[in-house]
Formats: sequence, structure tokens, C-alpha cells
Amino acid sequence: MAKIFLSYAREDVDSAKRLAEAVGGAGHDVWWDRHIQGGSRFTAEIDRALKDAEVVVVLWTEASVESAWVQDEAAEGRDTGRLVPVSLNGCRPPLGFRQFHTVALDLNGHGEADHLQELLGAIGKTAGNGSAAKASAKPAEGQSQPGISMCVLPFVNMSGDPEQEYFSDGITEDIITDLSKVSALLVIARNTAFTFKGKVMDVKEVARALDVTHVLEGSVRKAGDRVRITAQLIDSKTGGHVWADRYDRDLTDIFAIQDEISKAIVAALRVKLLPEEKKAIETRGTSSVEAYNLYLMARQQWTDLGMGDVRRQEMIVRICKQAISFDPNYADAWALMALAQSQLRFWHGMDVDPQAAAERALAINPNLAEAHCVKAHLLEEEGRPAEATEEIETAIRLGPESWEVNREAARLIFRQGRIADSIPYFEKAAALIDSDWHNSSMLISCYRGTGDHDQLVRAARMTVERADKAIAKDPSNSAILAAGSAALAIVGEEQRGKEWIDRALLLDPDNLNMRYNLACGLATDLNDPDRALEVLEPYFKTTLSATHIRHAEVDPDFDVLRGDPRFKKLLADAKSRLGIAA
Repeated sequence: MAKIFLSYAREDVDSAKRLAEAVGGAGHDVWWDRHIQGGSRFTAEIDRALKDAEVVVVLWTEASVESAWVQDEAAEGRDTGRLVPVSLNGCRPPLGFRQFHTVALDLNGHGEADHLQELLGAIGKTAGNGSAAKASAKPAEGQSQPGISMCVLPFVNMSGDPEQEYFSDGITEDIITDLSKVSALLVIARNTAFTFKGKVMDVKEVARALDVTHVLEGSVRKAGDRVRITAQLIDSKTGGHVWADRYDRDLTDIFAIQDEISKAIVAALRVKLLPEEKKAIETRGTSSVEAYNLYLMARQQWTDLGMGDVRRQEMIVRICKQAISFDPNYADAWALMALAQSQLRFWHGMDVDPQAAAERALAINPNLAEAHCVKAHLLEEEGRPAEATEEIETAIRLGPESWEVNREAARLIFRQGRIADSIPYFEKAAALIDSDWHNSSMLISCYRGTGDHDQLVRAARMTVERADKAIAKDPSNSAILAAGSAALAIVGEEQRGKEWIDRALLLDPDNLNMRYNLACGLATDLNDPDRALEVLEPYFKTTLSATHIRHAEVDPDFDVLRGDPRFKKLLADAKSRLGIAA
């Protein structure tokens, strides 16, 4: 008998019930979320069941391929070798899952027995492989504690300099990544943990909110070439310290400190660290502390979502070049530089080529998902859509939890005119970084295209909330103002939306990305097509990106303009200038 986790979309609950009964009738223990008891911590309960399962059966349907939750659960099964995909009524799996053999089921009774036997055979085979893996990973008698879960809270920056925030955040993210490599631990994802940043909360409150057994908190003080890191692991039931330590070292010891913290936590919790997990924790992208420090600095600029800000992208390129000067083989720095250069070329019309940096990153580390994203965009730009799709599928397989991967996959699928298929990736990207105003604003366009008004309003509210916070930190960022202007109109703040438009054009009139997004709001919720075309004209006359012309061709926000001769001429002239076939 195998322990099975059944993943499905809410719309398919009846089919899921029949499948669970059929597989359960064959002697297997099937868990699906109907097992959750009232008052349970919903997300934590699902995470625990997913981690405990020997087989993850995913029911692909028209509804589930658009569900970010189902894709998350499927990715967990795929990445741990436990995935058994099932297609209902011939539904094609989404990108990132098409390389797996999928059992075609008909739950309407046509040929069900034969297909059910095929499914049971796949479950038996997968469970056998999973059991062997679990047996090899099982700790010695009395050594481990069952059901250990933890949240790593953002380490507090104690340097007295807000500019050092990038360093404490980077240390936190690396520790989360390291501990996530330990199969015996369930570690809360970075985006959830960082929702507690800056909040004064009792550790027991955090533990209750997330339903975890332990919480790690700490602080970082960086001064000159010295660093002090304190960390304490707390038992959520008792509030007592399981482990605590302070590291007062030279900055050059930063990698050793991170390794020591991760291994000390593993030892304190008495879980077994497999040889390959130990090796993975000790593997760093660079041995240069200078390069690492610069990369964290550039990474903060990137994750602060300055993609619409030319100055920010140019800064990222400069910082990455300096990082690479300390370590020419730092693949992560090459990949981040390629991402920033891609933004400068395709969003801001600058004559820079991201290909060399992307190829260099992949030559050093062929498994770097973010570099594959840049390569996918370049292939799409060259008019090679099949190769671009293959490249983005590789990126999804390598980095299903990567913000960049989900964002680029969403954009590529959107530009192919598959608006509904892009939604799960935009949703996932928006969930991975809770300050992400850009992908939440893209969801407005998507839900406008699918006609889902309730979800459109939800996405608009999310965008306004995030844009307000972002503009408070960076009042001169015209891209944020542009994205927020349309969202403001949707939630009933039309006048403030118009003020943001005027402010954005005054601050940064040459920003093409900003102009495109302003035109989206003007053409739709602000009902000003004439001004939308006026704002769009420099975009169509200047952009160097063929993919962005294709984006405009399928964007639901411009549907109201498509019959206008002025829009038709702008589009036709841009396509002629860029050599795009009619």
C-alpha cells in the first residue's frame, strides 16, 4: 500500500473524489484536502501531507493547468521523483510537465478499467522507487524527531546602516536555501517568511500562524571587514532555546559561518544529513567574499523590482561586472547581469547584448535556470518560438520556485496569445515576492482577457497596495506610477490614477516600459483612447524588441484600440521597421 497525495483543482472535486475512491479501493492510502479537519492550519497541513506522500498524483484538467496551487504541488512531485501525472479527457499538461508520461483517464466510464490499471501500475512503480529512497534517508533509531518544520525569520540588520539591509536579507535567504536541502526538514518558503520582516511578533505567534515546530531568528552586524551573526533556534511549544550561538568573525569567514549555522541546526534537531545534502549545503557559487557581497547588493536592487527603472538596471550591470572582476567564474553574477541587460535592451531600447553574459553563465553552470530564461527571450526575439518554448521548459524544470523563471514563462506564454495559460505563472511570480507590483499588474490584463471581473478587481487591489508601498520608498520610479495608475482607476480612485500618469510622464518621458503601461490604463479603465495613442506613439517608433510588438498584438488592454486606423498604422510601421512579417 502506498501513501498518495492527490492534487487537483477545486472545480474538479467530483472527479477527484471518484479517482480517490478508485485508487483507494485498490488498497492505497489516498490523501486529498477533504481530509483536513476544521480548524487545521490549511497550508501547513497540505505541506506536511505532500512531504509524507510516496506518490504525488496530479489530475490535469482545463482548470488545474491554470491553478498555481496544483502546479506547485506537481513541481514538488516532479522534483522529488514522486510525480504520476493523470490527464482527464485528453487535457495537455502545462509547460514543465510535458516530458513525463501521462496516464490518460476517462472518468466517464469509457475504457476506465484499462486506464486505471495503467495508473495503478505507475503508482506501484513510483512508490517502490520512493520507498527505497526513503529507506536510505531514514535516520538511525532514536536519532530524529518526526514532523519537524521550521520558519527562518528575516535576520535583523543591526549594522546601523539601512544600506546594509541587502546583506542581512541575503544571509537569511541563503540559510533558508541551505536548510531546504535537508530532506528531513519542512522549511517555510522565503516569500512567506519575509512577510514577517520588520514586524515585532512573539515567536509563538509566528509558530501558531504557520503551524511549525521551530522558529529560527537572528541578527547581522556588518562593520568594515568584520561581521557578527547571532542566531537562536526556538521550540514553538515551550518558547525555549533549542540552540543558540554567536559568530564574531572576519567577513572572509561568511561562508563558513553559514555552513556552521545550518549544520548546528541539523545537529540540534537530531535529523540525519545525507552525504549529498551535506555537499549541497557546502557548495557555493563563489569562494570570493567580495564577489558574494557585491552580488547580494545587485540582487537586492533586482528583487526590489526596479525593472522599469533604467538607472536601476544600469546599476545592476555595473555591480555585477565588479563582482565578476573578483571571480570571473561566478555564474550567478553573470546570469543576473544578463537579466538586467535583457531589460535594458528589450524594455528600454538600449543597444546592449545580454547573450554573451547568459552564455557565459551557462558555460559555468548549465543548470542555472535564470540564464535559460534570458536565452529563451533571445530565441523568441530571433523568431524561433519552438526553441524558445523548449528553453523556458528547461528553466521551469530547473527552477520551478524561481521568481525570474515564473515571470519569464508567463510573459512568453502571454505573447503566444495563450492568456489563460499564462495566469498560473504570473500568480506564482506575484506570490513569490510580496512586493511584486509588476506581475500583479499583468494579472489585471490577463483577467481582463479572460473576462473574470472578480479576479481582475482582486489583482488591481493587490497592485495598488504594492505600488503604494513601492512608491513610498522610490517616489521617482515612473514604472511603478504607470502600473499603479490603471489599478487605481479600477478600484475607484480615478483621479489619483490620472495624477500618477501626469507625474510619470513628467519624471521620465523617455521610459518606453512606462509609456506602454500608461497606455494600457488610458485605453481601458480611464477611457481615454486618444491620449493612449499619443502616449504609445514614441514606444512604437523607438522599441527595438520584436517580442514586445507581439506582446502589444495580443494584449487585451489594447482591444479597444485595434480598430483605430492610428493604432493600425503605428503597429504596421513598427513591424516594418523591425522586419516582422505581417
